[in-house]
Amino acid sequence: MNGRSHLTTAAAIALLAATAACTSDSGDSSERVARSPLLSPQQFTETAPATYRVRMETTAGDVVVEVHRDWAPLGADRFYNLVKAGFYDDTRVYRVIDGFMAQFGLNGDPYVNQAWKSQYIVDDPVAETNARGRVAFAKGGLHTRATEIFISYKDNRTLDGEGFAPIGEVVEGMDAVDAFYSAYGDGPPRGEGPYQAMAQARGNAYLDEEFPELTRIVTATIVQ
Repeated sequence: MNGRSHLTTAAAIALLAATAACTSDSGDSSERVARSPLLSPQQFTETAPATYRVRMETTAGDVVVEVHRDWAPLGADRFYNLVKAGFYDDTRVYRVIDGFMAQFGLNGDPYVNQAWKSQYIVDDPVAETNARGRVAFAKGGLHTRATEIFISYKDNRTLDGEGFAPIGEVVEGMDAVDAFYSAYGDGPPRGEGPYQAMAQARGNAYLDEEFPELTRIVTATIVQ
């Protein structure tokens, strides 16, 4: 998110992600591409329906998000493609700040994170307010939305003026969202919770080792 809430620095991410990428030889990379279509982001460009729902099965309970394409068409399309591709399956809700928001959207596989980290989409105009239960893409500046999503715990109307365009809202399971594990707090430098750049570079291996109590997204699927 912005300076107050987006902790990733470009330099740290670039260094850590490059380190992860360099641990593989070309043969291993080819095998990974064959196994995981997510390593080829350019193929995920389908236009989303006008309205659709995403059911997230989490270890805190099920959450259903209703997405409205007319609120933020580019964001709605990106979320639709990521969910259909299984991007959010077996991931962690790695940043939960009581009274503010819960954030997820880093893949468990660092190679997938490397493939998507600069697959930015242009900002949508803000058509709806960031009220409690609203869902929007996190970003670190102008036109830097990629894969990370947050759900507002309160009316975060100040985020409207910072360009965070909601794509939808939680219509079932807000009690589960409220129960997302939050004791780790924010990450560096504001707290001692998960370090976002490290989570991107090492994936679930880092998060599960250092922060095993994080809420897990088991699956995220499009529902009719």
